Amino acid sequence: MAAPLEVIVSSDSASQLWNCTVFDLHSGSSLLSYRGGNSAARSLALLRGDFLLSAQLAKNFINVWEIQRKDQLQQKIVCPGVVTCLTVSPDGAFLAVGVAEAIYLWEVCTGKLLVVLSRHYQDVTCLKFTDDGSHLVSAGKDNLALVWSVCSVVQLDLGHAPEPHHVLSRHSLPITDLHCGRMGAQARIATASLDQTVKVWELSSGEMLLSVLFDVEIMSVTFDPCEYFLFCGGSDGNIFQVSLSSQFLSREKSFQSASEGTQVFKGHRNIVTCLSVSMDGTLLLSGSHDETVRLWDVQSRQSVRCLAHKGPVTNAVIMPVSANMFLPDSRPAVPLPRFSRHLHASERNDEESGMVCLRPALYTQEEDESYLQKADRLYSLINTVTDNSGFGDGENTKDLIAELEEEVQTLKKVNKDLFEFSSQMLKKPT
Repeated sequence: MAAPLEVIVSSDSASQLWNCTVFDLHSGSSLLSYRGGNSAARSLALLRGDFLLSAQLAKNFINVWEIQRKDQLQQKIVCPGVVTCLTVSPDGAFLAVGVAEAIYLWEVCTGKLLVVLSRHYQDVTCLKFTDDGSHLVSAGKDNLALVWSVCSVVQLDLGHAPEPHHVLSRHSLPITDLHCGRMGAQARIATASLDQTVKVWELSSGEMLLSVLFDVEIMSVTFDPCEYFLFCGGSDGNIFQVSLSSQFLSREKSFQSASEGTQVFKGHRNIVTCLSVSMDGTLLLSGSHDETVRLWDVQSRQSVRCLAHKGPVTNAVIMPVSANMFLPDSRPAVPLPRFSRHLHASERNDEESGMVCLRPALYTQEEDESYLQKADRLYSLINTVTDNSGFGDGENTKDLIAELEEEVQTLKKVNKDLFEFSSQMLKKPT
């Protein structure tokens, strides 16, 4: 049997025998189980393909497993308080953790706590990096979603408090989930809220592109890889599918379950807490408080598999298989350091460690432009070139060429005189 390309990784809040379980995406068979504690919601992450991280439910530490050593915790990362969510940058450089209303950002290679972002007014509920790692998006119970430029946050001047790049403030109740699309700094963001809406934003400008109103509170949200559809998990157990490619789509839309019943995935009996889509966009994964994880065929909206759990599902994600996941003799190329609990580490400790850390500087990333801003700039450049006097009438062009040829002849004569003078000086006896 060929090794799977994608697997399901899920966790629940009540299992006594394991923390996370890995299932085969197509057969549903259990492949691996990671032991030790229970995972909090929105706290499961894969680090560099070598480590699996999850925050301990209602505790102040993060469990860390080497990806192939499922029976043994590699270490625990102690945090300043109960962890509400966590995420890892795609390149494995940074670990971001939500603790109450603050965001803690660590540098993974050194374990140094770089910055504490305290811009939310209530608990942070979800964190996501963009797929290029250039931005971090946070959302919380204060109804706000904040877009942070990583280059602005990871700076050496600790006396300057970083400010978010954008503040997305159109929700009226706590945000329950967020999802970042592809294309890095030009990505689109989806946020779900208890105000029964899902909103889609342009990351570069912070503008709201779409707002969809539902009949129930929305607890989870995701795009398919091509961003043709928006999948929204409701508090009633239904999953709603919204087309993003319709030519009649307006900025404000209402989704009526009764009239649009063909676009609803029905099967869960309780809150849908997490959603994930396979790489080819054909399969949708959902986790629920009804203690099941379901796999759906997107085209037919039929449940093709149901995976039973021991308690309310806290995490369920489809992820690519790590190269080391099924190789028991492999070990991480770079071990994890000990993570600092204090922000202002002494200079003496840095000198003794002998480490040289390179971090992105502020000037390495220009101010992001939206699509419309780029189009306006390109249009103005085209007009500038078109209006250039070099493209005037034929008579002006001929005069300009004649002046340039005369200047070239003058320069040639000056150059010849200098050469002759230099030759005479060299031949002259001393």
